[in-house]
Amino acid sequence: MLRPSFSSTLLASFLSIVAILSAAAISGWLDLESFARDSRRSAAALLELNSDMQQLAERTVDFERGARQYLVHEEISFLERFNGARAEALAALARIEAQLADAAPLASQWREQAAAAEAAVAGDATAVPLELRSQAAATALAELARLNDDLAQAVRTHIIDSNGKLLDTLDQRREQLTRQILGALALSVVLAALTGWWLLRPLRHIERGISDLGENRLNQAIRIDGPADLRRVGKQLDWLRVRLSELEANRNRVLRHVSHELKTPLASLREGVSLLADGVLGRLTPEQQEVTAILEHNTRALQERIEQLLHYNAIQFDSRRLDLQPSALLPMVREVASELQLQAQARGVAIDIVGDAPLVRADPGKLRIALSNLIANAVGFSPTGSKVRVELSAQDEKVLIDCIDDGPGIRPEESERIFEPFFQGSHPDERTSKGTGLGLAIVREFIAAHHGKVSALPVERGAHFRVELPHAT
Repeated sequence: MLRPSFSSTLLASFLSIVAILSAAAISGWLDLESFARDSRRSAAALLELNSDMQQLAERTVDFERGARQYLVHEEISFLERFNGARAEALAALARIEAQLADAAPLASQWREQAAAAEAAVAGDATAVPLELRSQAAATALAELARLNDDLAQAVRTHIIDSNGKLLDTLDQRREQLTRQILGALALSVVLAALTGWWLLRPLRHIERGISDLGENRLNQAIRIDGPADLRRVGKQLDWLRVRLSELEANRNRVLRHVSHELKTPLASLREGVSLLADGVLGRLTPEQQEVTAILEHNTRALQERIEQLLHYNAIQFDSRRLDLQPSALLPMVREVASELQLQAQARGVAIDIVGDAPLVRADPGKLRIALSNLIANAVGFSPTGSKVRVELSAQDEKVLIDCIDDGPGIRPEESERIFEPFFQGSHPDERTSKGTGLGLAIVREFIAAHHGKVSALPVERGAHFRVELPHAT
């Protein structure tokens, strides 16, 4: 199955979010334009309707004035003014009726009264007396005034209703726009979260895989799911894991072979030097005895180094097999201190144990070896008359074992390297004993196997090592 790459997934997610937000923005803009267009159209129609109503009222006044003047003077100019005002009023009324359907009954009554007023004004003067014509015209004109008031009220009501509908439409459009924006934001957040999960999950796996490689946990295969390029990185990490496993196996195999190959001739060499030192092959001169003593010392030291190397290699393999059980630290530390009592007395060093700690889930035998190496290291580097302090405590979900001595200390730049095999550090005090450089490496191997951590803390004087172990659950 074809999988997208990290960059293409990120780009697609970004473009999708932009498209969602742009769609919401464009939709909102179109709604706003539509509302503005409808508002302008409605405002123009209402303005025209109001203008027509004003014109109807004005022409009605002119219509009434022209009628009264013609009835008094009976001049043709007043009749023409009357007819012109009537025509303009009827035109305005027609426009009002076209825009306001509810005004049709009032418009029909207005036309009837206007026709009655026209009949009264322009009727036969010989057939109908002037007094009767004037009364009929006055009655029709008064009715027209009343109808104008009713039409004006209808127009005002229509304008108020139109404005109310416009405001309701505005509220609806605002709510719709709010829903669109919130929906777009929610969809964008969901898409961003899914993209982040899709991209960050393999990154966390890669981080965990790199951490496993750094901690020398090479048994678990590294499998990375997700974008194609991150999957390729995962395959490269797994290839590196396999390669490191092979190199580690080759290193251990070469180490075992070389160590065993060296032990046999070295044993013969030690035996020959012993024969020379014992005078089996003849008495030695003082100079020869001195050389023989140097050879015997160095061959013994070399054999010890080879045996320690084999022991460390066996410990590395053995640290992966633990028999875990709830273990009490205080009795274990006391037993270790008791075993190291002769060594401490020989150097004039006292071992103080303070505090207590909860149970830890550990392999008692292997944890005892780690504590023994840690305390023995502190005793070996402590000056005569000093103390080695071992403190037990608990912090959060961890159990702490602090080992503090008054020795030459550790340089800050060597605080990490001090746990490397065979690294002994640069000791400013040459009176301290130099070991093989494997004690702290063994401590780290066993503590790491218990899912704990050992570190060197900065102090003004001496050395301060802290072991952190998880609580027993």
